[in-house]
Amino acid sequence: MMVTDPIADFLTRIRNAQMANHRIVEIPASNLKKRMTEILYDKGYILKYKFEDDSKQGVIKIALKYDAATKVPAIRSLERVSRPGLRQYSKPGEFQRVKNGLGIAIVSTSKGVMTDKEAKTQNVGGEVLCYIY
Repeated sequence: MMVTDPIADFLTRIRNAQMANHRIVEIPASNLKKRMTEILYDKGYILKYKFEDDSKQGVIKIALKYDAATKVPAIRSLERVSRPGLRQYSKPGEFQRVKNGLGIAIVSTSKGVMTDKEAKTQNVGGEVLCYIY
């Protein structure tokens, strides 16, 4: 099956796994998705992750994070911003705040994939891939 928007697929798999209360979700790997997974981990949205190599492109295994008491997923919303049909780019000073600064935006810049805050600090703009909070 050919996925036309691998990032939307990545976000949807995580969203669906959380709705079904799965502990672990497996996603076909790519360098971009690996970097996005690292950002999710660094910002505390997921418990842990593992990159596994199979014979093909490899798999990312993500351990999802839930609140111990309420069982509410750590990620409340995954929102695709830029999509193949309509790319969304932003200059360093024009990043929109996600949930009043509570969320993050993942941005693909010339210096690699990073959060909106990192991009602002390094003064680079780029394609706004998604919002997470």
